[in-house]
Amino acid sequence: MAIREAALVIYGKTAYDGAGVRLRRVFSRDEAGRFDPFLLLDAFGSDDPQDYLPGFPMHPHRGIETVTWLLEGSVRHGDSLGNGGVIGPGDLQWMSAGSGIIHEEMPQRSPHGVHGLQLWVNLPAREKMRRPAYRGVTAGEVPAVPAGSGTVRVLAGEWGGARGPVVGVSGGPVYLDVELKPGGELTLPAPADRTAFCYLVSGALEPESGKPWAEGSCVLLENGDEAAFRAGPAGARFAFVHAPPLREPIAWGGPIVMNTREELETAFRELDEGTFLRES
Repeated sequence: MAIREAALVIYGKTAYDGAGVRLRRVFSRDEAGRFDPFLLLDAFGSDDPQDYLPGFPMHPHRGIETVTWLLEGSVRHGDSLGNGGVIGPGDLQWMSAGSGIIHEEMPQRSPHGVHGLQLWVNLPAREKMRRPAYRGVTAGEVPAVPAGSGTVRVLAGEWGGARGPVVGVSGGPVYLDVELKPGGELTLPAPADRTAFCYLVSGALEPESGKPWAEGSCVLLENGDEAAFRAGPAGARFAFVHAPPLREPIAWGGPIVMNTREELETAFRELDEGTFLRES
């Protein structure tokens, strides 16, 4: 089996989104071709309420899936399908916007701030106008599998005989929350026909060659069959994600991602006309 080495290591840059939330945009449209089918990764996190309380008021999505994984704090949410509530540490939202959804995500004041990740996953052309769907997962629903030198929590997909609670999503993505003890090692399947990356939530990972991957780094893996990880002296926690690429045209208009400019124009015209939502 061939080990997948780092093809790209990026840290992103500070950005402001929603009503003024300060975050780190790890990758986005400039890198989307290499991360296909993953479009965007935002790391939001601050102990300063001014950075997160503005939140993300009601806004539309079409043609993508948004995946919000909360690490600390709480976020109140609601959408045009009637879903609503508050998510907390370890909880996950997997929203398939499909033909269109309008939702809001409003971080709540917390003594430890609000920290988490939001990942956008592109939908194939044949599914961009499918019925929207929402999947909410609490931390207690996520199976935790001992891994000798750490623990793997299976958010989506399968690993170690456990199946994650997020099922029925396009492309069968795998999303793992991995924690390794100091110096711990772990090898994970990462099929060659899938795009795979990891994002360092805390600690560091030490590849066989090159500099350690520090907290906040996102590592896109090159061709191979497996991904090998070794934690640094303080241990490591990271998200490990993979899914098959789509290799389709991308037409990107803010929160809407379609295949053609004409499809984007239709979506924004429907927003103006009040006909954007097909399902509610």
